[in-house]
This record gives sequence, C-alpha cells and structure tokens, in this order.
Amino acid sequence: MAPRVTAAEQAVLDLITIDEVRDIAVELVRAVGQNPPGEEQATVDVLERACRTRGLQVTTTDVAPGRPNLSAVLPGGDGPGLLLLGHTDVVPVGDGWSVAPFCGEVSGGRLFGRGSADMKGGLAACVAAVSALDRAGIALTGNVELAAVVDEEETGRGVRHHLDTGALGDVAGCVVAEPTDLQTIIAARGDSYVEIVVTGRAAHSGNPADGINAIYGGASVVAEIERIDRELANDAHPLVGAATWSVGKVHGGTGTSTVPAECVVTADRRLLPGEAGADVLADVTARVAALGLAERGMRVDVRMTMEMPGFETPADHRLVTVSREAVRDAGGPDVPVAGWTAACDGGFIARDGHVPVVVLGPGSVATQAHRADESVPLDDLLTAARTYALCALRLLRSEVSGPGRP
Repeated sequence: MAPRVTAAEQAVLDLITIDEVRDIAVELVRAVGQNPPGEEQATVDVLERACRTRGLQVTTTDVAPGRPNLSAVLPGGDGPGLLLLGHTDVVPVGDGWSVAPFCGEVSGGRLFGRGSADMKGGLAACVAAVSALDRAGIALTGNVELAAVVDEEETGRGVRHHLDTGALGDVAGCVVAEPTDLQTIIAARGDSYVEIVVTGRAAHSGNPADGINAIYGGASVVAEIERIDRELANDAHPLVGAATWSVGKVHGGTGTSTVPAECVVTADRRLLPGEAGADVLADVTARVAALGLAERGMRVDVRMTMEMPGFETPADHRLVTVSREAVRDAGGPDVPVAGWTAACDGGFIARDGHVPVVVLGPGSVATQAHRADESVPLDDLLTAARTYALCALRLLRSEVSGPGRP
C-alpha cells in the first residue's frame, strides 16, 4: 500500500528528528537503576525534565518511596484521548557485558545500554512524538498522555496504582511502547507466579522414617506441573500460542543430614488472553491436592504471588488499523498484526480499564531485552516517534479541526 501522509501530518513528522529522539534516549539509558530492588527515580527525573522543557503538563505520583509514576499530558478537546504507556524500570544488569551497562553509547547506528530496547527507547520516542504534536499546534479532539509507570518488570505496582487512583481518564485506546520490532501486536499472554509450600517434619537422616520428607512432596509437585504443561500444549491460542507452566525455583532443607521439613516450589504460569488467575490457582490447587500428600502427613499451601493479565484486541478495531497503517506511513515495516508471548502492563489497561490496547515499539524483545549488550536501532526510535504522532493525529483529529496554539 502506498503511503497516505497528508500535508498536515507531514508537517508534524518533519518536527521529529533523530537527534532529538536519540538524545532523550541516551540520557534515559544513562540514568542508573535496576528492578529489583526498584530504582526508577533517576529515570523518572530525566523523563520529567525532558517533558517539562517541552511544555507538557507533568505530574508525578509516588507509588512507593522513591518510586513515582509520571504522567505527561498534551491537552486536547473533551473527547476520548490516546494513552501512550511505558515503564521506567529495567531488569538487573547481569553478566557478560562488553560495554558499560549504563553507558548510553551510540555505535553502528544503535544505542547500547540496559533498558535501551526495554524500554527507554520507546519512552524517548513517546516524548518526541507528543512534543512534535504540541509544536505543530494542531487541535486534537482529546488529550494525548504518556504514562510512565514503575515496577512493570516485577509485579505491576505502577500500572495498578495508575488504575486504582482513577488516573486513566477517558481514552479511546492505548499504545504500549514496548519493543516489538515495530510490529503491531494485538494479543499478548499474561503471566502469573505460583508458590507451593510443602511442609513435612524434620528428623535425623540416620532414621529418615522418623520424619516426613518435604522435598519428596515437592518432587511430586514438580512432576505434576510438568504434566499439566504438556496438557496445555494441546490448546494453543492462534496468535500467542499455548499457556505454559515452568518451574523456576525449588528450595528445601537445611542440611544433608536432616530430613527436610519444608520445600518451596515457585512456578511461572503464562496466561492466555481472557484467562483469569483465580481459575488457574483453583485448578493447580485441586491438582496438587489430588497427589495425596496430606495422606502422607504433609501440609500443602498454594498461593498466587503475582498476576499480570493478557489481552486481545479485535484485528478490525480502529486502533489496530490506525496503528498498523501509521507504522507503514512513518517508514516502518508493512507487516501483518501478530501476537506476543511476553506479558506487559497493557493487560491491566485492557482488563481493568476496559480500553483497547496494542503493543508497538522500537527494538526487539526477542533478541535484545533482558540480555547483555542490550541495544536498539536509532532508525527504530525515529520511526516509532513518527508512528505515535500519526496514531494521535488519526485517532484524535476531526475532519474540521484546524490549528491550535500558534
């Protein structure tokens, strides 16, 4: 399909430069902080300065001490607005880096550093897009808001706080600026963590029959989870694949010569769009109860410690068609919509805010996120910023709207 950029749209796109997007992204990457433990403040400080110097209406709200959500708004009319959603936390650095993790180094057309792809590059693109819309002075029918929230990489405290405090407002759609290789993602799996604690009775290993070995019970739990995962593989979602179980941690015992009194199994359960964590918890609780561990003298406690819902937006929804065409017209790839096996804060916006969601952003979650030497192409940053601007123009500009502020 041929590009369909109007003269008014092109005037906005011309205001978005690679120098601006790159400079914002570099400064964001150089803001040091990891989650856990939850060190978003430095990144929020950089983001706040970038938004305030561009004339946006900025508010910050503490979710926890030193962990503020940020909202930057370009006011429009009284109609539904557009939410650009991102997160300010990054995963721990880890090992294996050939560059300093927070260097913000630009080399070979890429920006390197922890969070460059996931997702400080996306945040920079959002700021540049909203700033260009403001400078162009085009009247929009609703607000454009960048919500940059904390704790996406752990339990989603930031986005839940945003929703619980009524900060969402009236929005027609949400674009999550996570790294998708600039592909429009219309469905994503959710995620949940389940902790299963098996309690037995300690004894001297010289007489193991005097105790009740909780690790043996834990082994039965692990085997059952593996069996459930194989069952789930037979019921795949057409866009995001099957739900999955994966045991991530097992801990038990205090010493080799002691029968262990406790074993803790922690597992990751990926959720299909529309699947409720409560149903998953009820199912695994029943499956574990059926193992007969109580009859062997063990107590079993099962709880869900984290739930991030998935989502699915109809392929013919206006947000989807506008987003896909905006990528193409901004110079990005003309590719079909797709699903995402990762989870993101957009699931909360869809489930609890009842807002249509797409995920669309610069860089690759598959090849760059959560890895050493994380990087993002500079060209992706520019295309993403122009895409977000086009989305706002096409979703929020009426046929009769004219120039706004000079």
